Amino acid sequence: MSDEQKEISLILKDWSGGKSESADVLLSLVYDELRRIARQYLRKERSDHTLQPTALVHEAYLKLIDISDISWQDRAHFFAVASNVMRHILVDHARARATDKRGGDAQRIELEDAVKFSGETDIDLLALDEAMKLLAEFDATQSKIVELRFFGGLTIEETAHVLGISPATIKREWTMAKAWLFKRMKTEG
Repeated sequence: MSDEQKEISLILKDWSGGKSESADVLLSLVYDELRRIARQYLRKERSDHTLQPTALVHEAYLKLIDISDISWQDRAHFFAVASNVMRHILVDHARARATDKRGGDAQRIELEDAVKFSGETDIDLLALDEAMKLLAEFDATQSKIVELRFFGGLTIEETAHVLGISPATIKREWTMAKAWLFKRMKTEG
């Protein structure tokens, strides 16, 4: 574990322990990584998307500091939760846009480069969210792996650490989850 990872983990423990000023210190350490995750998300969005990476990071951070009943485990746990929050912000944004336009011009994102064999890499964000909910009902572990890997940008090893599962199992479940989501999204149109 690098010095920065250790420092972030210590700050998260302080924050969980009630030191609210730790949240500001944390932001300075994780801001660049949060922007990278936000850019990764928004790169998969349509070109005229109204949210910018900075706005997405700030909105996500405001939601994160409002979470009071969480015991932060470490850096990977923080980024997993932050990524999940960003995903929900984008889904809410997509819902609001779809509502505003009465269902027109649904947002599209790329599920992942590994699914390119399908010929169709762009998918509807709202449909993906629905498919993720169904996957969570079908297999909660696979759903969590997709959240951490795709939305959180965690590596196989980081995902294995967060979930307490071997990297080999993560790879296998990740492959199965992608295939399940691809099949579900394709049958939904």
